[in-house]
Amino acid sequence: MQDELIKPLADRMRPMKLEDYVGQTHILKPGKPLYEAIKSGHLHSMIFWGPPGSGKTTLARLIARHSDAEFIPISAVLSGVKEIREAVVHAKQIRLEKNRPTVLFVDEVHRFNKSQQDAFLPHVEDGTFYFVGATTENPSFALNNALLSRARVYVLNALTIEDLLNVLDQALNDTVKGLGMLEIKITDAIKHQFAQAADGDARRLLNLLEISTELAMSQHYSEIDQTIADEVLVGGVRRFDKQGEEFYNQISALHKSVRGSSPDAALYWLCRMIDAGCDLAYLARRIVRMASEDIGNADPRGLQIAINAWEAQERLGSPEGELSLAQAVMYLACAPKSNAVYAAYNAAMQDAKQNGSLPVPVHLRNAPTALMKSLDYGKAYRYAHDEPEAYAAGENYFPDAMKERCYYHPVNRGLELKIGEKLKHLRELDSKYGR
Repeated sequence: MQDELIKPLADRMRPMKLEDYVGQTHILKPGKPLYEAIKSGHLHSMIFWGPPGSGKTTLARLIARHSDAEFIPISAVLSGVKEIREAVVHAKQIRLEKNRPTVLFVDEVHRFNKSQQDAFLPHVEDGTFYFVGATTENPSFALNNALLSRARVYVLNALTIEDLLNVLDQALNDTVKGLGMLEIKITDAIKHQFAQAADGDARRLLNLLEISTELAMSQHYSEIDQTIADEVLVGGVRRFDKQGEEFYNQISALHKSVRGSSPDAALYWLCRMIDAGCDLAYLARRIVRMASEDIGNADPRGLQIAINAWEAQERLGSPEGELSLAQAVMYLACAPKSNAVYAAYNAAMQDAKQNGSLPVPVHLRNAPTALMKSLDYGKAYRYAHDEPEAYAAGENYFPDAMKERCYYHPVNRGLELKIGEKLKHLRELDSKYGR
């Protein structure tokens, strides 16, 4: 028992029964496929996709225990093909000698490359083991299709505040594996601070609790007070990975909040990313992109404000510069919306790629040399400023072999309302010339 207590609190408090497992009720309640499979002991290969500390490893262990299966854990961070082969040999021995199934649990499975992931396939097929992989990355991008087709994906969510408080109370009250024997005191307010700081991660929560307890005991305190809590909680970080799923989810939420004209939600997602340590230059670039993609010529000031915010952030640095990004985001969210420039650009780019290198019409070519003039470069070009309304009505500016296109369709909002009226008038002038 003394050896058991040497382990970290988070490891000691892993539940041994499904009834003690906290969270993930969306997949672990009666009638749900995973719950019924565990209860009946009917195993299948599966992938657990969820954030750190959501209970992926614990759930895999519980599945093996309920199914009376051998549990072989390997980590994709520390293991390679050699460890995979050893696990296969072990699983075959267990089936031959004990006639027991094996659960091969692969933590951080997305770290394995394609060939390493492929190494599991024949052994999943022939029943050597049931494959259970855990990943924090989107399986659609991180795992091979062949492996995905042989395993069911279950999505685990970050634990709620209520879930985390439940985990914390279990640790405080357990007199065998937890901290119950120490009779350490902690107020409900500080419990909530710990749960908030854990950010959905049970492992982080129990680590904070264990460190706080050790600090209190070192000072001969029987209570985790506010001073200790502040000392332990300083410098906490949010769940965020600049190369991972959560990163792209948050930048998507920011962009769509701007597009949806919700300045409050846009500001919230901006602050979430700043709080998590996102590269501010990346945020500035994305904000400039939003100005062109979703506001465009409905309010051209949006682009200038976004660029000014980027420049201000670079000059001021952090934390002063973040306010300029917030100003830009809120302006763009409130601005009239138009994706007309974005749509026109995409349509024109498609034509540019599909139609090949069509030559520039002779009348649009520049003629700086005598040779070019002798080839009629620029001949019959109509100088727009010399025409009525500074517009050469009926003139064609597309390649001769290409029909005239209309890519740009201004919306009836903001400045584009006026732009649309002008373009309509110019097209009426063109119509008099048979265009």
